Amino acid sequence: QVQLVESGGGLVQAGGSLRLFCAGSGGTFSNYLMGWFRQAPGKERTFIAAINWSGRTTYNTDSVKDRFIISRDNTKNTVYLQMNSLKPEDTAVYYCAALAWEKYDSRRDHRAYDYWGRGTQVTVSS
Repeated sequence: QVQLVESGGGLVQAGGSLRLFCAGSGGTFSNYLMGWFRQAPGKERTFIAAINWSGRTTYNTDSVKDRFIISRDNTKNTVYLQMNSLKPEDTAVYYCAALAWEKYDSRRDHRAYDYWGRGTQVTVSS
């Protein structure tokens, strides 16, 4: 059983930056592909980025690929999401999640993930 806790969210002006953290415990962290998702009020949870077990391969959705960077440090059981050039439409609750390696092909589908954190709120003002 893996527990995930997000932090680093907050209120920021458009054009600003935030760094989100996702701390994992209770399992072998490096066995999982890790993903970040977000959910705005009244909308579906959507994929932002994912990173493979070693950290050498990353995946991003087109809307953030030039602004957000995902990384991980398996020695600290932590995944990061560096968010730059933030826009008001980035406002949402951000979640990290862990995906068992055998479901690698489903990394963009939130329904495939095995463990979730409770989320951290990011609000971008215009």
